[in-house]
Order: sequence, then C-alpha cells, then structure tokens
Amino acid sequence: MNPDLARLQPYPFERLRQLLAGNQPPAELANINLSIGEPKHATPTLIFEALTAALPTLASYPLTLGTDALRESIAAWLARRYALPGIDPSTQVIPVAGSREALFAFAQTVVDRTRPARVVMPNPFYQIYEGAALLAGGEPLFLPCTPENGFRMEFGRIEPATWEQVQLVYVCSPGNPHGRVMTLDEWRELFALADRHGFVVASDECYSEIYFDEAAPPLGGLQAAVALGRSGYERLVAFGSLSKRSNAPGLRSGFVAGDAEVLKKFLLYRTYHGTALSPAVQAASVAAWRDEAHVIDNRRRYAAKFRLATPVVQQVLRTEMPDAAFYLWARTPIDDAEFARRLHARFNVTVLPGSFLSRTRDGFNPGAGFVRIALVAEQAEVMEAARRIVEFGRSLQGST
Repeated sequence: MNPDLARLQPYPFERLRQLLAGNQPPAELANINLSIGEPKHATPTLIFEALTAALPTLASYPLTLGTDALRESIAAWLARRYALPGIDPSTQVIPVAGSREALFAFAQTVVDRTRPARVVMPNPFYQIYEGAALLAGGEPLFLPCTPENGFRMEFGRIEPATWEQVQLVYVCSPGNPHGRVMTLDEWRELFALADRHGFVVASDECYSEIYFDEAAPPLGGLQAAVALGRSGYERLVAFGSLSKRSNAPGLRSGFVAGDAEVLKKFLLYRTYHGTALSPAVQAASVAAWRDEAHVIDNRRRYAAKFRLATPVVQQVLRTEMPDAAFYLWARTPIDDAEFARRLHARFNVTVLPGSFLSRTRDGFNPGAGFVRIALVAEQAEVMEAARRIVEFGRSLQGST
C-alpha cells in the first residue's frame, strides 16, 4: 500500500462525527446542521431541464477536454465576470468534476518528486490541499491566517532558501473559513515570488460568487494577473465550480483556467485519470454558466441571511460579516470542540470546530477557539439556529 496514506489526517467531518457520537440532543428540537458547506437553496430549474434533455447523449463516451460548447461557455463567463480581454477556450480552460477533485489532482501533476517539494497553503485550510501535497510526495508548509494578521497569508514569513523548495502554492479567495478576499497587492507579491522561485499558484475560487455587494464582486486571480500585465496567466491556474454558484453540488462540475502550458500537462494527467464529465452534466453546465439571474438571486438570499443572523450571533460570539463566502468564523468563549459538542447536545445545532480545519505548528493552532457556522440552510432555519446559539452562549456566560 502507498505509505503516504498513513500520513493523511482524519477528515474534519469524521472527527466531528466522533465528537458528537455520544450526544442525545433533545428530541423536540430538530437538528440544524450548519457544519458543512453544502448549499441548501434549490438547484435552478434550468439545470434540471438541460440535464434531462441531454440524457440521450449518455450513449457516447465523453472527451476529457469536454465539449467545445462547455469550454466556450466557461471562457465567456470568465471574460464577463472578471473583465478579461480574452481567454482561449481551447488551451486555457478545462472542465473538471468539481473543484475538489481538480485541486487534489493538480498537485499530482505539478509536484516533481525527484527533488524537495514544499507546498504552501493557508492555515486554517481546505483539507484537500494537505492530502494532495502528501500524496504527491510533497511536504505541506502552513501559513497561519488569524484575526491579528487580517487573515492574510504572510508570504514574508518564508525564508528565501525555503522558497527555493516550493513547487506549488494553494490560495483560497474568498477564504474558507474566514471569507477574506485577497488584494491586488497580495497577488503582486505572490506573482513576483512565483517568477523568482518557479512555483505554480493554484487559486481556489469556489466561493467567488457568494458576496454581498453587487457593485463589488471579489477580485479573482485571473483578473489580478491581467491587471498586473500577466495576460498569459503565467504560473497561475484558477479553480471554479457550479456547486456554490448554482446550488448544484451533486452535479460535480467545475473548471480550471489559466496558464496554457500548465494546463497542457494537467490535461495529459487527466487523460489517464479518467474524470471526463458526463455529456449530460456538460450540457447542464453550459446552461448554468450562461445564466446569471439565478446567481444574483442566490446572492440576495445569502445577503439577507447574513444581515439578519450576524448581529444575533454577535450577542454571544465575536464574529464579523465576511468579505464573501457563506461562513461565519466565530470566536468561542470555551474550547471550540467542547463548544460544538455541548451546543449539539443541548440545542441540536451542528457547527464545525475551527481546530478541525487547522494544523498545530510550533504549539499554535490558528483555528482553535473558533467555530465555522455555514449559513447554508433556508432563512427560517438559520435564524432558529442563531436563536439557539444565543441561548447556549448566554448559558455559558451565566456559568462563568
């Protein structure tokens, strides 16, 4: 067996399952699960219609590169969304089976096992980054993102000699779990380091379409590249998905876009990897990428929930509206795992301990003392959960 498998940590939701295993919440309180970032808004009808209309195409093998129509719809969306002067759908876009699969597979393409390989990632982080690095033969290098540093990846913390071993950097913007968006200056710094040391940047942007001001969409990596004169998207690949944007996590449809030379190698890997999208899924994806009305409505619903729920939760937990994404990253008055366990036991609300999303380095876990609250349920359910959180929080205040 692959010995690197032994280095993988239990997934956060398995740890949560074990944490809550002995609980018996009150039977009269229905469970409200705000632990997982799974959209609960209805999938748009246009996706169902396109999917079912294309069912006869299941008689054909799909191409790994996808259909021209899908790549062109993604390229057109990228150009509209980020005001890009152009992106070539034949060489700079590849459809993928959701961003999770692609983020993992990308490290297997990029990392050169014949020399030391460090893979930089934020901490807290999406655990796929770590697993991808380890199974590619690399070594994760974590940059703590905390309220004290504004949830920034402080690239200056890494010594030049260490940068020489870095082959891949994962960034997540808007960030999971804190929702912060990277600035143009941060992108400038990262691109300069990539040019100097020769690594590739994987920009996870799966939350890019969940934001709260229609006039101020989050800056994307490809957009930053163009603004900084990098029209070929050198050393950059962005990852996008329909899961959050279009409430279609079960469709397993996303894209990678950016540096054509890097994507050429990634396509070679994927040809052997066997992850071509079903033709029907591709047809449904075309319909989703071409329509923006359902995405605007989705944002409106999230914005309403955040405006209502955030001040309620703030009565007992320190938290702020994120720049984007659909999480509240809230500081807990007691140990975060104990907070999550007792909240579930007493009020049947499930949240994710922040320490489960982070790694301890030098005695410090940047997720400890926080919980991630995913405002993915419908508004009434979210507000009921917020009410229960306040009641629980006040009971803790009364016991201290």
